[in-house]
Amino acid sequence: MAHAHAPHHNHGHSSGHGSHAHHGHGHHGHGHHAPKDFGRAFAIGISLNLAFVAIEAVAGLAYGSMALVADAGHNLSDVLALALAWIASIAAKRPPQGRFTYGYKSSTILAALANALLLAVAIGALLFETVQRIMTPGEPQGLAMAVVAGIGIAINALTAMLFLKGQDDLNIRGAYLHMVADALVSLGVVIAGLAILATGFAWIDPVVSLVILGVIAWGTWGLARDSVAMGLLAAPERIDLAEVKQHLAGLDGVTAVHDLHVWPMSTTEVALTAHLVMPGRRASSGFLREVADSLEARFGVGHATLQVESGEEPCGHPCGADR
Repeated sequence: MAHAHAPHHNHGHSSGHGSHAHHGHGHHGHGHHAPKDFGRAFAIGISLNLAFVAIEAVAGLAYGSMALVADAGHNLSDVLALALAWIASIAAKRPPQGRFTYGYKSSTILAALANALLLAVAIGALLFETVQRIMTPGEPQGLAMAVVAGIGIAINALTAMLFLKGQDDLNIRGAYLHMVADALVSLGVVIAGLAILATGFAWIDPVVSLVILGVIAWGTWGLARDSVAMGLLAAPERIDLAEVKQHLAGLDGVTAVHDLHVWPMSTTEVALTAHLVMPGRRASSGFLREVADSLEARFGVGHATLQVESGEEPCGHPCGADR
């Protein structure tokens, strides 16, 4: 079997029949698949949110507002979420070593899932607090609520904007959703505070909270669904597997395609393996490199491993005709 590896060098050795090609990350301009560097955004976001947690907690205690104190605790959980996403983005850039032959790229998937769980916990805590307010309505100070929450809107909106351009990365999207959720909570508190100040109706506060929770829950469900799918190595939604198979089957000399697998290596990188049946033709390393380039350009697959079979004898292991 001849092997041709495309990422850095071409190697050849013989041990049977067929060919493999691996198109590695960083080859032929693959840089746009690399995780974008959001280190500065994370540092600014964490610093601003830690400062706001302190301000909100002090204000809540000073004005006797448990809503502000509770929201400070919620914001503290978001600082943890930002830190988690930051650590994962750093780990994803570490090179492979030892048993971690893919490096730590998939840590971004784990961070996205963890952020979805943190958002779910935050929703539960806010729902509990809202029910408590409905059962035992207090007399919140509308002006104090509006002023402090207004600061929260500015800080959370600014932090969210720092991650706006990273929506294609599920890990970054998780951090972004945390900040958007916080901005919505703060906006709700401002609206509730001003409405209470104008009307004196304390029930406005929990009603607005329930509406906000619905919005946050919707975004959290999407994040959780996508991160679980990635954790189960599902092919990204943007990639049509039937179209990929059709593309490979249409290559010159290819009569069949089987054992096609596409999965996420991280929240930004996609890998593919496939067996190409090419009777009567020996695939050159140039051909394999061209195929890998076409998969990268058309489908965003940065890591393609292709095995070429003559079709004259079994492939040597249990591979089905169409898997």
